[in-house]
Amino acid sequence: MTVITIDPERCTQDGHCVAECPPQIIKLESDVPFITREMEEFCIDCGHCVAVCPAEALSLETLSPADCLPVNKAIQLSEEQAEQFLRSRRSIRTYKDKKVDRAILQKLFDLARHAPTGSNKQPVQWLVIESSEDVQKIAGMVIDWMRETIKYDPELAAEMKFERIVASHEAGEDRICRNAPHLAFAYADTSFSNPQTDCVIALTYLELFIPALGLGGCWGGYINRAINNWPPLQQFLDFPENTESHGVMMIGYPRYRYFRMPLRKEALVVWH
Repeated sequence: MTVITIDPERCTQDGHCVAECPPQIIKLESDVPFITREMEEFCIDCGHCVAVCPAEALSLETLSPADCLPVNKAIQLSEEQAEQFLRSRRSIRTYKDKKVDRAILQKLFDLARHAPTGSNKQPVQWLVIESSEDVQKIAGMVIDWMRETIKYDPELAAEMKFERIVASHEAGEDRICRNAPHLAFAYADTSFSNPQTDCVIALTYLELFIPALGLGGCWGGYINRAINNWPPLQQFLDFPENTESHGVMMIGYPRYRYFRMPLRKEALVVWH
């Protein structure tokens, strides 16, 4: 089977697949779409051609129209719904003392895999910390890194208010992981061209889906900063060789509910 197969009985010759192919390897010959053997290697397996064909005439070697979920217009967000959905998003920093079932967590990663990646490389992998005890170990290691930074890089420590955070930790307050029951790290092989952006977009998808499952999330900036600077934390997380973490999300059940959508600064736009 070739990379792309076109059913001539179904094809309406509308040219949608030609126009939407990212690497532009589908061509029209006598108004019929086709792809040459020498161009097949440039297919990025994104599925655009399969998804855009209204007649279900086109299949990839790895994907057929029957494999795809149909777009249900009846449940598409209106402009008003989409605005509320995005504006009501909150970073959750106070969690119930309750574990999230693994099957529910798995739904997050099943959704986040649909986030766009450069050239459809899909390099994002996940490390999930399920144990709240391990979450607290990680918080302690980040505090250890902060203590060292206060000694050897006081300028950075002052800029990031490390002394205050360490003092809070010593007083029994978790400013690092916020007592979240779980952490999710997005990491990727360093051989990919732009893994940081891919991981951040995947984490964003994950965070936006979190409220739909009754959960809350918050980006773990201090943890991510410490990963690349504190060997004990690197050893504890034990990412595979030649991979690097590019973001971490706290996940759990929110203790409180929000009722309003706070304002933000005006958008700064330059029209050129």
